[in-house]
Amino acid sequence: MKNIHTFKDISEVSRFAADKFINIGNAAIKKNGRFTVALAGGSTPKILYQLLATEEYRSQIDWHSVFFFFGDERDVSPMSDRSNFRMANESMLKGLKIPKTNILRWQTEIIDAEGVAIAYEKTLMRFFELSLGSFPVFDLILLGLGEDGHTASLFPQTSALKETGRLAVSTFVEKLDANRLTMTFPVINNAAMIMFLVCGEAKAEALKEVLEGESNPDKYPAQSVAPASGKIIWVLDDDAAALLSGL
Repeated sequence: MKNIHTFKDISEVSRFAADKFINIGNAAIKKNGRFTVALAGGSTPKILYQLLATEEYRSQIDWHSVFFFFGDERDVSPMSDRSNFRMANESMLKGLKIPKTNILRWQTEIIDAEGVAIAYEKTLMRFFELSLGSFPVFDLILLGLGEDGHTASLFPQTSALKETGRLAVSTFVEKLDANRLTMTFPVINNAAMIMFLVCGEAKAEALKEVLEGESNPDKYPAQSVAPASGKIIWVLDDDAAALLSGL
């Protein structure tokens, strides 16, 4: 039975997600002394981030014990209006007034996209104290869903979908004519908790295929999100969930 929650609109989705974020975070801090979270880009999580930066939520967790990563990034300057980091920074991170060392972003100032991916792998290995061939365990990974079934920057029919050993890769997405940077499925599926946020009528068809369609992860990469021992929760608005038959 899939763990699916549906709400009227993105505002209600974001509030539910914010409460979940705080609960998961406080439990992780109590257990491990820190909360590790990989943020998602795109338009859907922006309201969540803005909500977390409000006084109501700022007072509910020790933000100095929260360490922010990014599940994927565009190969652009961190100051670009297309940067996932910039969106999260302006929506939330700046307002939290946490040390810069708590924000571990992709170093897209590096000219070569593959160099950016290698640098992020080293960041992950250093922070989580990983040995070669092992994967980090994030307390929470936030994910979205594209109209084409992609998640993070794991796009249909790209080589990144087949990666089994690396933590982070650069991937050329032909239809975007651009490089993307992304954590790999082994990292995503090693998380303790994965939370998908999916809103809008435009996502309904892809969501139905991912949740109820025949297995075709090359076409709908989000089907490959299947935590090894962690949990996955889907937080949807009514428009995105409109075609689902199992609700």
